[in-house]
Amino acid sequence: MTQRNARAGTEAATTAEVFGELLRHYRESAGLTQEALARLIPCDRSMVARVEAAKRVPQEAFAKACDEVLGTGGVLLRLWRRIDWYPQVEHPDWFERRAEMDAEAVALREYQTQVMPGLLQTPEYAHALFSRVSNGESVEDRVRARMSRQQRFLSEDGPLYIVVLDESCLRNVVGGASVMRDQCAHLLEVGKRPNIAVQVAPSDRPELRRPNTSVSLIRLPDGHDWVYSESLDWGHFSDDPSDFARHWQTYDVLRADALSARESAALISDTREGYGQHAEARPGRGDLDQEQLQRRQRRQLPRSRPRIPRPRPRA
Repeated sequence: MTQRNARAGTEAATTAEVFGELLRHYRESAGLTQEALARLIPCDRSMVARVEAAKRVPQEAFAKACDEVLGTGGVLLRLWRRIDWYPQVEHPDWFERRAEMDAEAVALREYQTQVMPGLLQTPEYAHALFSRVSNGESVEDRVRARMSRQQRFLSEDGPLYIVVLDESCLRNVVGGASVMRDQCAHLLEVGKRPNIAVQVAPSDRPELRRPNTSVSLIRLPDGHDWVYSESLDWGHFSDDPSDFARHWQTYDVLRADALSARESAALISDTREGYGQHAEARPGRGDLDQEQLQRRQRRQLPRSRPRIPRPRPRA
């Protein structure tokens, strides 16, 4: 990280801490615990705790909901809109051009396979994903850069964003069950926004015509259309009208044959519940040791009566 970015990161952390402290002040003044506030929003208690500790960037809907629940007269939402949550972020050189397009696109249509699209990832999901290939400060920088691209699309007047997720995005576990549970919850939340539509291409429909890789169809304010796809650590752009028309047709057919937004939300909700049950059912180390001890003790218990051999039928 450059010295300029380091200073900017410090300033961003300070404003995040101010927001967290103000949220904690209003919550405690209302006599609510973090868990009670989370139930009223609604969201996970960990979300409230991380925002108050300046470890999670809240979305606009979160700030608005807190204002309504706590009766603050819109103070938190006004502060949220004034904070530059992601100042001076840096993108990889090969991705800079795509990030610039996201900053001005009027419409974005995507098909995504294997992993969640960057514009819909939670910070925890992005962190787990980048931790596979980087470590330390590099991971944090990349997460900051990814989150910075989301703000425009998640704002109230954000550009049109339609995404078709291959079901593999829901099934491939990144960061563990709890991360996947929160990621699914995030998909359900952003899918309620008027400018965002989330659909799923289910794995049990082999007849669906799916692109061979993830692809983005980007429309800029001047009407210029671009096709974007990625290979390993490299981005590919094409503004050839015939290429765009071909990919647009494939995308339209896929979207028509995929699950509707309502059906997709039901599948995502079921998947979220499955991850939640998995996380709750997984015993801690102490519980596991106790369970194994009880099994050994049951095997060692003396039988209350002698074993009586049963006569076997003759062949």
